[in-house]
Amino acid sequence: MPLFSKSKRKRALRIFFVSDIHGSEVCFRKFLAAAKVYEPDVLILGGDFAGKAIVPVLERGGELCTLFDGQESTIPVSGYDQLAADILKRGFYPVRMSDTEFARLSADPKALEELFRAQIALQAQRWCDLAAERLDPKVRIIITPGNDDPWEADTVFESSDRVEFPSFKTCELGPFTMASVGIVPTTPWNTERECSEEDLANRIDEILEPVADAKLIMNFHCPPYGSTLDDAPELDSTLKPVIRGGRPSIVPVGSHAVRDAIKKYQPGVALHGHIHESRGVQKIGRTLCINPGSDYSSGVLRGALVDLAEDGSCMDFLLTTG
Repeated sequence: MPLFSKSKRKRALRIFFVSDIHGSEVCFRKFLAAAKVYEPDVLILGGDFAGKAIVPVLERGGELCTLFDGQESTIPVSGYDQLAADILKRGFYPVRMSDTEFARLSADPKALEELFRAQIALQAQRWCDLAAERLDPKVRIIITPGNDDPWEADTVFESSDRVEFPSFKTCELGPFTMASVGIVPTTPWNTERECSEEDLANRIDEILEPVADAKLIMNFHCPPYGSTLDDAPELDSTLKPVIRGGRPSIVPVGSHAVRDAIKKYQPGVALHGHIHESRGVQKIGRTLCINPGSDYSSGVLRGALVDLAEDGSCMDFLLTTG
């Protein structure tokens, strides 16, 4: 399947990359289906695979009651499968429970958090099973974490015989070496995997210095600072958007450490996510940096198809929506 380039260079690797699907079942299924559509050598999900929250579905007699998307609804028990599918599509986890159980969880934040993390781990296992069932054995699938992903899910993916999980590691993709880093610089949200820019820079060098002479691919969840792939609304001390001149103020929120690493190591391509609204492509030196963006809550999968040449450079790319 050709893209748009008329280059005579020989293609050595085709990647289909997505990020930030946040538990959306429909987006993950589209991710797997992309293997037949685009014929990549490898599928890469580059972080923030976990959903956002639990949605309690209360069992009351022969009915189910829930509050979802700001709307209360009551349906027959027979309608649960459709309700669950709608909730999972948006990246949330439906959990059936009694009013008594709901009251207990509401009064016990630790128990609620444990239930939430257990649901993420269960979904991770479902996704591993689905990949084994539906994906052609010749297509590799790599999943790496982002800052919103709990550590509990790592064990599930690391135990899979089908899914590869090279978090904070390098792995070989044909003639290329890919380095994967899911931790991001400190955010206002105090998410699962954050650190200082200094610590991030040190950890990146620990991974890349031993393979500096290889043909590199960066799979770094956080985009480089000031690249336009990291533009997001500025927030005040209460985490509300800052308005300037009647409009939301947009500022770069990416990583200086990531930008410095790209300039230092110059991989053929750098794959990013994290900032959903900053879909785009930029060049830093000879590195093509890509953020496919995310619209997971609508069930839309945004991705990037990337062809790499034998010399390690990017031959062609295509931003996809499906």
